[in-house]
Amino acid sequence: MRNYTEHELLRLAKCFHDTDKTYLLVDPLQGKHLPVKPSDAMDMLRSLGQLVSEKYPETRLVIGFAETATAVGMAVAEEMPDDCIYIHTTRDNILQESEWIEFQEEKSHVTDQRLLASHLEKWFANTDTIVFVDDEISTDETIINYIEQLKKKYPEIGKKKLVVASIIDRATKEENEKMKADGIESISLIRPNETDFSKDVEKYDICEADEINEKIGVGRYESLSSRVNLMNPRLGVNTREYVENCKMFAYDYVIQEKLAEECDCSSILILGTEECMYPAIVLGEIIERNTKANVYTYSTTRSPIGICRADGYPIKSGYRIKSFYANDRKSYIYNLKKYDMVIVVTDSERDSFCERHSLIEALFKERNEKVVLYRG
Repeated sequence: MRNYTEHELLRLAKCFHDTDKTYLLVDPLQGKHLPVKPSDAMDMLRSLGQLVSEKYPETRLVIGFAETATAVGMAVAEEMPDDCIYIHTTRDNILQESEWIEFQEEKSHVTDQRLLASHLEKWFANTDTIVFVDDEISTDETIINYIEQLKKKYPEIGKKKLVVASIIDRATKEENEKMKADGIESISLIRPNETDFSKDVEKYDICEADEINEKIGVGRYESLSSRVNLMNPRLGVNTREYVENCKMFAYDYVIQEKLAEECDCSSILILGTEECMYPAIVLGEIIERNTKANVYTYSTTRSPIGICRADGYPIKSGYRIKSFYANDRKSYIYNLKKYDMVIVVTDSERDSFCERHSLIEALFKERNEKVVLYRG
């Protein structure tokens, strides 16, 4: 486990047309909004996991927050010394499930998060400690709101040790004291000084990401289905089984494409889709180990971030594309450039021409001509 600094983990961006939130902290090592070497992303994510594991080794249930913390949460669960369950909230519709706990996330551009409740009672009974994982804690309201909604249905968790783990904890001293009063402990990689960056982003003249016309259909790609079906952490997974599942998913790609023997690419991008982050990072890490290519990973996102080319601003370019998971919502991809190969990793069960070609056209605009859509 290594220590990290604010300089390594914080970049300041401006939200686009968000009346509740003027700025966004972008983590360059998280593998979400900015491309990063998979090994660097995993080192950082697992450092948080090791920190949590050392202090709370008895944990048997980890709950991650969609969208940006799905991989962070899994990395925390992965580091637990004994097996535990990992589940993350979702903003996607899962038609075969009907028992959900819904809540609103404070100061977010998306307010419809849900947690599958089918097995929660059993999982709560099997652990003395519950760890909630988010990438950034900037206010106590989201966590307390969420836990209060859980307590209404499961009052027994009031007797459990409740822990909030994050990469960055920006809650004020007063907010942390309030969480402690509510029986909630917190742990993080870094705790920056209490700062409101609203005025710092006023100087940035931003624009919206370019919209892609997916009907043109110029870009070409290869479609490849894995022989390994990805498990679904939205439904809850055994962490040991899910780690092996993602590794098998990754090695199946390497074997099918004969990547270790025949790869002549100098640069490869592994691109996850929205909540499907962890499998993309794992695939990237394995390709990084088995080829000589420079490998990078990050994911599409639902976060509307302003575009600006000013020095020091992290989001220089972007595209608005159709989501792989719902035909009525937008997704975004930022700082896209040309790679010798792009591998898009998705667990979406939808197979719509418009959704696929929206992303493919964005890749094609940046002269990415070798694209593989890899489904789990």
